[in-house]
Amino acid sequence: MITNRTIKRLALLLGLFGIVFSSACSVPNLEAPECTDSRLAAKELYSYHFGNEMRFSPENLKRREKFITPELFRSLQNAPPDADPFTTKDTDFPKAFRIGGCQVLDPAKTDVEVLLFWKTDTRTEQRTIHVEVVKEGEKWLVNKILN
Repeated sequence: MITNRTIKRLALLLGLFGIVFSSACSVPNLEAPECTDSRLAAKELYSYHFGNEMRFSPENLKRREKFITPELFRSLQNAPPDADPFTTKDTDFPKAFRIGGCQVLDPAKTDVEVLLFWKTDTRTEQRTIHVEVVKEGEKWLVNKILN
């Protein structure tokens, strides 16, 4: 016969198992904090970029100024018209992106991998570019785009 006491013991035992198993299944974050923050900065730039007009123009560059360093902003002011200096530096615009790996170069500089994707009825392609992200003050900003 199952008594109230037995039910309480079973509930307590199941609760303890739940606590033990949930703590055993947690996955620690092994990524350096610099990578976590700089990957987020790269993702913010590329999310904005892919969600808006990708063709180069002074107005479009100005809209991205908050995501990039003043040095990168100045260097891109003379980019070729209609090209995309943030991805392929030409007019072959990718359809999607994904943030990949990250390497800490020093405590205020990382190299973030950005994967670019093209998909049409006749073409499926992936290319990788690298984005240098630096910490200026308390903010991480894209400093260089290497492809």
